[in-house]
Amino acid sequence: MIFSTLEHIFTHISFSVVSIVITVHFLTLLVDEVVGLDDSSEKGMVVNFFCITGLLVTRWIYLGHFPLSDLYESLIFLSWGFSLIHMVSYFKRRKYNLSSITAPSAIFTQGFATSGLLTKMQQSAILAPALQSQWLMMHVSMMVLGYAALLCGSLLSVALLVITFRKVITIIGKNNNQSFSFGEIFYMNERSNVLLNAYFLSSKNYYRYQLTQQLDHWSYRIISLGFIFLTIGILSGAVWANEAWGSYWNWDPKETWAFITWTIFAIYLHTRTNKNLEGVYSAIVASMGFLIIWICYFGVNLLGIGLHSYGSFTLTSN
Repeated sequence: MIFSTLEHIFTHISFSVVSIVITVHFLTLLVDEVVGLDDSSEKGMVVNFFCITGLLVTRWIYLGHFPLSDLYESLIFLSWGFSLIHMVSYFKRRKYNLSSITAPSAIFTQGFATSGLLTKMQQSAILAPALQSQWLMMHVSMMVLGYAALLCGSLLSVALLVITFRKVITIIGKNNNQSFSFGEIFYMNERSNVLLNAYFLSSKNYYRYQLTQQLDHWSYRIISLGFIFLTIGILSGAVWANEAWGSYWNWDPKETWAFITWTIFAIYLHTRTNKNLEGVYSAIVASMGFLIIWICYFGVNLLGIGLHSYGSFTLTSN
């Protein structure tokens, strides 16, 4: 009873804190003159991190196993992963604020997890026989942390594309009023790099140029970290599958989409090694990866089939 009460307290506090953090971010976008709001949002994310940590530890003690046995627990852990990424970046280099990405991501995953749709999963249950293994913590935690990092990095790439294409469209609109296509945008990006750099480096747009460089830099670093987690998760899952089912790979829907996700981000990292493809082109690949991750993590669970069906999504019946 005590652990259940603590779990509810941590859940509501963390959800409320993240909601306030997002509200503060909107206020800072509208009113730049307000002093202390940005620092308050950073402290809010710190509080949220410790609340979700307390929630996971409480559930771990209460259930007697690491809380990663179903969709509800993995969503809470995913929200914790978003908060962890923010904490690392916050304490390493405070000037690079990732709250605009991590806070909405945390509230989305945590809000869905605590909604009425997953009420049955929130209740304690006996661990499925297939999950009663020491590989549970290793495999699932690495996979979910990999998803969290890859999602954050992909969202940074999406932001880079939005800023870049808006500016390219503005430049084209100023030069002529003719219609254009995305192919023409890519063509201009290849043939007019000098003009674009000169435009970005002008005093009026220097901040935007710095922002795009920071987005590209952080996207690459976070996706690289997520790719390492994903690789470890897939390899440990293969070992676990061999112990549980007698085969390292079964082309289960979850395994197949995990491999597709790994391939997409391997392509992204490969494009980063080519100077002509980094930036906009690599960001497009990462943006595609954002959709693939959600199909792998959540979309496959809607099917409720395959060897990973224990993590399927079931609506609560009234």
